[in-house]
Amino acid sequence: MQHPFAPSTPWRECKTILLWGLPEDTPLSMVQQALHRKGCKVAFIDQSEVLETEVSLIVGDTVHGWVRTPNQVIDLNKVTAAYLRPHESARLPLIERAGVGSAAWEHAMRIDDTLLLWADLTEALVINRPRAMASNNSKPYQSSLIRACGFATPETLITTSQEAVRIFWTQHQEIIYKSISGVRSIVSRLSHAHAPRLLHVASCPTQFQAYIAGTDYRVHVVGEEVFACKIISAASDYRYAVREGMCVSLFPYTLPQDIVQSCRDLSRALDLPVAGIDLRKGSDDIWYCFEVNPSPAFSYYQDMTDQPIDEAIAQLLLSTKTGL
Repeated sequence: MQHPFAPSTPWRECKTILLWGLPEDTPLSMVQQALHRKGCKVAFIDQSEVLETEVSLIVGDTVHGWVRTPNQVIDLNKVTAAYLRPHESARLPLIERAGVGSAAWEHAMRIDDTLLLWADLTEALVINRPRAMASNNSKPYQSSLIRACGFATPETLITTSQEAVRIFWTQHQEIIYKSISGVRSIVSRLSHAHAPRLLHVASCPTQFQAYIAGTDYRVHVVGEEVFACKIISAASDYRYAVREGMCVSLFPYTLPQDIVQSCRDLSRALDLPVAGIDLRKGSDDIWYCFEVNPSPAFSYYQDMTDQPIDEAIAQLLLSTKTGL
């Protein structure tokens, strides 16, 4: 069966896999090493060299161009697949030192914008396209897509009214709060110690959800492959368990087949060849989905479970013909 992200166009004669980001980014480095083990030709655009990087892009019936870095010239026409984990160049130390509006800042912004445009328009497989990753910029919007794929989501309140929060709190007894944007935030349970801070929601719309008792699972979808792990932790947000002085344990887990397929369906619906999906099986035996990460830092989970996620991403980059 043909991969869902692979149209029927033929392989190009010369295949190049493009990586873009910082060398110290662990997931990116792990995929690069996996590709090297497979003897693949890899072109790496190092963001730390952004001021020494040039991009030329021609957009017509097709999109083509090249990237020049200090050590190479990359023909974008020969790129068959790309794995992108770019940081915001404006936050790089050398750009921050130069300042907003400086020549260095403007150059870095042009490089970012041009490469992101190429990533959205190229026929190559892109993990993941910027336009697809945009669903994560609004948690409420993403939740509507999650529900459309059959997963339950916690009852949610988004408000600027502290009175509405108090009513919601009374109704559900235990609630959590988090950001409504795509910016990573710590999920915390609302306690009486937080009550004086509720007045701040008037100037900062905040998302509150009914707390769902149960067990957490992290699922990584890579094409048709699904890697799941069970998470044991008493922390409100297991990602920050150490900050709370708590432990976290992760174990490989075999999901029910219908949940496996739902995860594939959700990844496909969001147009994400690779996705990190946060699930919780509630004490009511209902499977809830909290969010989908379009650029998952899978290395943490792979280190804890030995699941070969990097190898699966490398194989997807190699085996998929194109991705438009």
